[in-house]
Amino acid sequence: MRPAGRFFLTRFPGENMSQAKLLDIIPCNNILGEGVQWNHQDQSVWWTDILSAKIFRYQPQTKNLREWKMPEPVGCFAFVENDPRLVVGFATGFAWFDLETGEHEWIARPELALTGNRFNDGRVDRQGRFWVGGVVEQADVTEQGTGLYCLDQKQQVTQHLSDLKISNSLCWSPDSSRLYHADSPSFQIHCYDFDAVAGQLSNPRVFATLPEGVEPDGACVDTQGFVWNAQWGGSRVVRYSPAGDVDEILPLPVTQPTCVALGGPEMNWLFVTCAQKGLTEEQLQQQPHAGSLFIYEVNAYGLHEHRYIAE
Repeated sequence: MRPAGRFFLTRFPGENMSQAKLLDIIPCNNILGEGVQWNHQDQSVWWTDILSAKIFRYQPQTKNLREWKMPEPVGCFAFVENDPRLVVGFATGFAWFDLETGEHEWIARPELALTGNRFNDGRVDRQGRFWVGGVVEQADVTEQGTGLYCLDQKQQVTQHLSDLKISNSLCWSPDSSRLYHADSPSFQIHCYDFDAVAGQLSNPRVFATLPEGVEPDGACVDTQGFVWNAQWGGSRVVRYSPAGDVDEILPLPVTQPTCVALGGPEMNWLFVTCAQKGLTEEQLQQQPHAGSLFIYEVNAYGLHEHRYIAE
């Protein structure tokens, strides 16, 4: 887990502030909200609170908020093509989960033997593969790393990156030629060439460098190929151009934003999750909306979230 954010409503002089309009704040009281995504089929936004081991769904039209208790912490999850179940990146591995019965079935647990590791950020690529990265939670295992894994359509797992500490910011360019990823403590987002057919990445390079103490967290890509990134410790979401330049900054009233997604009826709403984890009582009083879900209207449009495809 990361330390508590060092900044509150941080501003960076000379940078372009977003004109996004705040539509709503959903008081879900998450300890570590994460993995937010828009489900265009049911017109709802879904996310997880990792540390309370819950999945949430909010329907903006009815303002209905529902939660499901899970058998263990959920780093991320994905909807499945032609299957009502979810495929979930639980703390200890990949599994199927039935929302109706509460039953789960393990698929693979590649880091089960690594005490102190758990699954974290994840997303489905446009070919239907589910990618999940891990986090090393225990500070006393400094030499231990975690990886980035891909669950393919045949339910086989392949490791693509290793020696990570906090895997985050996973998303793809609209044409699937690029994969974006961050190891958060490096304060950098990297870009890879992505072979969409083979599901392979190559040619790593730095896409963006953040100020020290501000960590890249969850990310998504809009229709123009701009990358939206939640920045832990920075009280902000940043939109980067495909060249890695800062296009605009959305300041937030919380220090620890964790993940972003574009969706809504017109696909121009930005959903932002955040965390209370590690904040002192004084910080929580300064940030009464810490742990909430934020909904903004932005001047950009998102792409439909892809679903896992199992053969």
